[in-house]
Amino acid sequence: MRNTFGTLFRLTTFGESHGAAIGGVVDGFPAGIDIDMDFIQHELDRRRPGQSAITTGRKEADRVELQSGVFEGKSTGCPIGFIVRNDNQRPADYEEMRTAFRPSHADYTYIQKYGVRDHRGGGRSSARATISRCVGGALAKLALRKIGVSVQAYTSQVGTIETDHDYRKYDLSVAETNAVRCPDTVKAEEMERLIKAVKAIGDTVGGVITCVVKGCPAGVGEPEFGKLNAALGSAMLSINAVKGVEIGEGFGLTTMRGSEANDIFYNDNGRIATRTNHSGGIQGGISNGQDIYLRVAFKPVATLLMEQPTVDIHGNETTLTARGRHDPCVLPRAVPIVEAMAAMTILDEYLIGRSVRM
Repeated sequence: MRNTFGTLFRLTTFGESHGAAIGGVVDGFPAGIDIDMDFIQHELDRRRPGQSAITTGRKEADRVELQSGVFEGKSTGCPIGFIVRNDNQRPADYEEMRTAFRPSHADYTYIQKYGVRDHRGGGRSSARATISRCVGGALAKLALRKIGVSVQAYTSQVGTIETDHDYRKYDLSVAETNAVRCPDTVKAEEMERLIKAVKAIGDTVGGVITCVVKGCPAGVGEPEFGKLNAALGSAMLSINAVKGVEIGEGFGLTTMRGSEANDIFYNDNGRIATRTNHSGGIQGGISNGQDIYLRVAFKPVATLLMEQPTVDIHGNETTLTARGRHDPCVLPRAVPIVEAMAAMTILDEYLIGRSVRM
């Protein structure tokens, strides 16, 4: 099993949904970075379960404990180890899933690959494992602050309800003022009503998260197999339930002519800039200094609190009504996870770029 992300900035994770703890080790983190524990905890709180009526009812404090790599409030350059303990476990809720495969979940594929699986909340395949990503992402954000890079994501679509695709029309800070994490307050209310309606019947709904990276300098990324857009796509597709990624205008570019799609360069008071940003801040696999923006598509959560036909581990047809505490829509809690993966990717690619320059 591959449990390490990154090349120079590396995050290795461990833990299962109903194990003793979730944790990880960050290696390759620059020395001398101020480690703001309140900020790291805040990032975890944004992902934490039980934070609103439209998320899972599991109650966890999700308090992060740093074990190494920090001295007198600064990173030392040594590996940063951390754990987040699991406190609110109810493994009995998952007993029916010991033998029955949940449709579209990782139950069947884990058995095929490993011959064994932890059925309690999905074990390693549970979204609870993304805690480690949020810690790694928080650290990456602290390092990126030093070079003026910020990462902001928000819910831009739930089901058929969506915001305007142009993120510049919104004050993105508004996203943190509502349970859905959407900067359009009118759409946020509609999204919340939809999620509650879906939850009431035991169903789930998917949607889209938009992520914007500001301040990334030009020249980050590689021109061939290490393209920045490919690295971001790979990072996003490693998140539970993600099924698609668009960089910039993405599929919208397919309906444009080249004369419409090209981002025209101009001299902006001595700085080269582009009049449009259809490319999403990346050209030829390398950042061009403009905002990097992407859209990440999440499928509906696979675990439904309603009866579904399936098969058991012996191939016998059966039915399964899942129990336990599950999100009816993963989008609100996935926003900080998308930010974390974007931050770690940008930092890793930035460090790689610095290492190859003489």
